[in-house]
Amino acid sequence: MHASGHLKEEIRSMLDEYCERLGPGLWAEPWNAITNLAFILAAFMLWRLLKQRYPANKPIGDLWLVIMVAVIGTGSGLYHTFATVWAMWLDVIPILVFQISLLWIYLRRILRLGWTSSSMLMMIFFAANYIAGLYPDLLNGSMMYAPAILSVLLLGILHAMSQPSLTNGKANHERWLLLAAFGVFCVSLTFRTLDDRLCSQWPLGTHFLWHLLNGTVLYLATRAVITARPRADSED
Repeated sequence: MHASGHLKEEIRSMLDEYCERLGPGLWAEPWNAITNLAFILAAFMLWRLLKQRYPANKPIGDLWLVIMVAVIGTGSGLYHTFATVWAMWLDVIPILVFQISLLWIYLRRILRLGWTSSSMLMMIFFAANYIAGLYPDLLNGSMMYAPAILSVLLLGILHAMSQPSLTNGKANHERWLLLAAFGVFCVSLTFRTLDDRLCSQWPLGTHFLWHLLNGTVLYLATRAVITARPRADSED
């Protein structure tokens, strides 16, 4: 009786938000946990790219983004093993920090907007995140990513239009990176949204696909920043 009560308390203390988790335990979400290695792999590939392009002094902003990709994978991995409130914050906060960091770096360094313009756009982003946060249960919690996916789309259009079409006489495919990230983001967000809805037909759930695809999204978005050419004109 005492053991049964302890088990019930343990289940209540763990957050059960995903289809794969059926009970307590560090390995109750093995696929959701293991697939966070996609972020670690993305960070490793970005680090190699960064070393290749900048053998000596690496841009601090680019290095910060690469580190945050690895932190996202670590935080999400902890959340899908421990499934506690503190682990949830280790999952959520790095994602938001990455979004803010990439947007600010892109506005300031790539688009070369001034402090005033960049700050105003960031305030709009914060306001959109606040509004999205008012609907935590909409689309299985995916509503909170609406500002991020819209930002990737808008930046993707600007990136494709502003980056050179040719590099050393060859087609510059790098200018399509952010639009590619947007396309993969749409697919990954769909899998995240369907996780709970498809649970009865597919007990494993689809959240692990969100991890695999989002590792690709972060790789493409960060690579776009690393390889981008800043605008010729500047507001500063």
